[in-house]
Amino acid sequence: MQRIRLRYTKRGRLRFTSHRDFQRAFERALRRAEVPMAYSAGFTPHPKVSYANAAPTGTGSEAEYLEIALTDARDPEKLRALLDESMPAGLDIIDAVEARTSGLADRLTASVWEMRLDGVSPEDARRAVDAFTAAETVEVQRKAKNGMRTFDARGAVASLEAHSAQSAADGPQADRPTDQACAILRLVVRHVTPAVRPDDVLSGLRAVADLAPPVPAAVTRLAQGLFDEETGTVTDPLAPDREAAAPSPEISGDSATAAAKALA
Repeated sequence: MQRIRLRYTKRGRLRFTSHRDFQRAFERALRRAEVPMAYSAGFTPHPKVSYANAAPTGTGSEAEYLEIALTDARDPEKLRALLDESMPAGLDIIDAVEARTSGLADRLTASVWEMRLDGVSPEDARRAVDAFTAAETVEVQRKAKNGMRTFDARGAVASLEAHSAQSAADGPQADRPTDQACAILRLVVRHVTPAVRPDDVLSGLRAVADLAPPVPAAVTRLAQGLFDEETGTVTDPLAPDREAAAPSPEISGDSATAAAKALA
């Protein structure tokens, strides 16, 4: 059985698709592309697809991940192209590797988010960010199944910066227009329990600095992966699989040729 790990996006209006909507679209794409899927056992077999830490409905993303199990081996890049052609525009399959290591979900320990705040000046955003980062704790509330829940939104935020739309356009590109003045927040959030979402950080900014955007923020996940405590960056979770697939220097073509000459 071969396992393939895929990275996909939620762009444009497709950011409003739910996780269940994506599941249905992806399973249809598997059938159209005639992917030799492995199925679960039991009375209602279903294709073996594992989803990892999906973004909330209404948020865009450049870094969603899933893993599929195949009964026959396929080239990851060719499989990616076939699936991408079968998916709606906006739900794009942008990367694929063969799973050669374990624990993909364990490598998703933090996310890089971008929030576009229309109607908020960069100066006001920076003042709010300074107040938020200076606080030891920032308590916010969120409605849960058992009623309102209070928790700290500050501890999970590894970094938070405010930019103008122009300066933010120089960095990684999110799913957002850049033809109007607005404040851009870039933040790195650790995946903790309870989960701290971008809207929780906005609630925290409102609590400590009375920052209240006049329109809902446009939120996009730019990256997701293992958080590096030393550099404060989020690394590519598929990199270990690519490294494991790379040929060893000892058995490369040049080395093999040199060894053959030495034995001649």
